Amino acid sequence: MKKLLLLSLACFCLAACETTPTVYGAYRPDTHVGYVETPIEPGRWRITFHGGPGASPERVGDLALRRAAELTLQQGYDWFRVTDRYGEATGGNGPVVSLGGGGADFGGHSAVGVGAGVGFTLGGGPRISRTIEVFMGHGATPQAPDAYDARGVMRGLGSPA
Repeated sequence: MKKLLLLSLACFCLAACETTPTVYGAYRPDTHVGYVETPIEPGRWRITFHGGPGASPERVGDLALRRAAELTLQQGYDWFRVTDRYGEATGGNGPVVSLGGGGADFGGHSAVGVGAGVGFTLGGGPRISRTIEVFMGHGATPQAPDAYDARGVMRGLGSPA
């Protein structure tokens, strides 16, 4: 009976640790996935795409570029140039070691405790975020490795699904 109870508890814990898929759309605080865009000045924007646990850096980067292309066209421009890019990875599924301690006074009785623990994150891997700053323009796309034709990016990356 104890083994069945432990097995049921383990299955429940694993089911509760589902990963959040990386879907394209505006950032959702409940899933921590999606894009955030910030205008810096006319024709210049900062775009961050937050991927779900385990999403590849390439996929997250492509989704940030896709949002830059969409935003470029929405703003009435033809091309964009990436002027800065950086990324961040948080979390992971490796071991986590924690140490703690504390004390308390209970009306003349005091207690002190020290603890250590080892755990594992079952969330499916690190969360990758990619941020790009873009400058948008009209007309022909400049001949530069960091300049993109917005319509070409939309065709090249295809559906975000």
